[in-house]
Amino acid sequence: MTENSYATTPAGTSRQDAARDHLWMHMTAMGPIQRGANVPMIVRGEGHMIYDDAGKGYIDGLAGLFTTQVGHGREELAEAAARQMRELAFMPLWSYSHAPAIDLAERLAAYAPGDLNRVFFTTGGGEAVESAWKLAKNYFKEVGKPMKHKVISRAVAYHGTPQGALSITGIPDLKQQFEPLTPGGFRVPNTNFYRAPEFCADNEKDFGLWAAERIREAIEFEGPETVAAVFLEPVQNAGGCFPPPEGYFQRVREICDEYDVLLVSDEVICAFGRVGEMFACNDFGYVPDIITCAKGMTSGYAPIGAMIASERLFEPFGKDATFYHGYTFGGHPVSAAVAMANLDLMEREGLNQRVHENTDAFRATLEKLLDLPIVGDVRGAGYFFGIELVKDKVTKETFEGEEADSLLRDFVTPKLWDAGLYCRADDRGDPVIQLSPALTIGQGEFDEIEQILRGVLTEASNRL
Repeated sequence: MTENSYATTPAGTSRQDAARDHLWMHMTAMGPIQRGANVPMIVRGEGHMIYDDAGKGYIDGLAGLFTTQVGHGREELAEAAARQMRELAFMPLWSYSHAPAIDLAERLAAYAPGDLNRVFFTTGGGEAVESAWKLAKNYFKEVGKPMKHKVISRAVAYHGTPQGALSITGIPDLKQQFEPLTPGGFRVPNTNFYRAPEFCADNEKDFGLWAAERIREAIEFEGPETVAAVFLEPVQNAGGCFPPPEGYFQRVREICDEYDVLLVSDEVICAFGRVGEMFACNDFGYVPDIITCAKGMTSGYAPIGAMIASERLFEPFGKDATFYHGYTFGGHPVSAAVAMANLDLMEREGLNQRVHENTDAFRATLEKLLDLPIVGDVRGAGYFFGIELVKDKVTKETFEGEEADSLLRDFVTPKLWDAGLYCRADDRGDPVIQLSPALTIGQGEFDEIEQILRGVLTEASNRL
């Protein structure tokens, strides 16, 4: 299609006007759009690039939203969807099943560690987190521990927007307008070593063990008989890619076992090669009781999510109990078929191994930016990195309030977009730029990304 083809809707309305009048975008300040700002419109994707309605190309440095592992425009995935639509377009998993969901469940169980063999499908990550909390509460009721209902998660962590998942999310600004939320969510420190307490700021392993002990402390304070689960991302997203220090997850696993608390590995972002392995808990050497996942399962070509539970948690429901929970489109046959094709493609092209081989090069390329006055830290794992911006590198003084808004939303984001890079400038913790590109890119694209970031961040430093 030509540029003009995107100017109007099928009804003949200007698409920009139609967007202002009818489209309520997600996590978006709509005021500027209502006052006349244009809505950026992406019309095509190819590989690691996306293109707007004016024909301009951008590096998709966020893989859509931590999602398009295999890149855009993969015909195999479109063909898999079309084949499945012709055979069976839809059937719910309510008392009936279908081949795509069965095949995908078997495959996910094979990727998962330990005895995580039971796959409950959803349509996205927030639903997977919601399902995990419901299962945790239901399970403990079935085994005679009905008081165990509380969950512990980390400060600044994002676990989704449904009422239950939002209670697990640790970002106050995302929660306040929806309170009162589902009760039972409690917070502990995250694993941001860049801002570790002074007494353990020079030893990452000591910091990790200190952070893990805060989970034990929270369980004891709330009462082990009331705590059902701990929800942790392998690499925490919000706040800017906090990887786990050595020994952290191993100590958390010990604590959870000691107090009969479930460990939930929230891998909505980190699974399917984002960190390396199909499930990131395998990268960091721990076996959770539940994995939640979504995004990269289909590389975003169709919506799907899953909660993968251990045999222990399934046991009461394999006898007389029923897990009264479900979604109309959970495990949709088209989405499941696309997921199978996507995982075939990842295995055929060795994308997991590619991430393992290239992560050090990606990190080293981004660390070149540490010579800029505004760049305080580069951190992350796999193809998932954050760059923290600071006012003063010596004191680590951060940007706050209107100053942070002005820097990230008014300057860095539009400048990066103009320079041809789509990524996330985020202030849900300290200000960071997040990068999560397609798993298909290599050193040439790493260099391009670094050069764009260098130009914009140099200009930002000069403005200060």
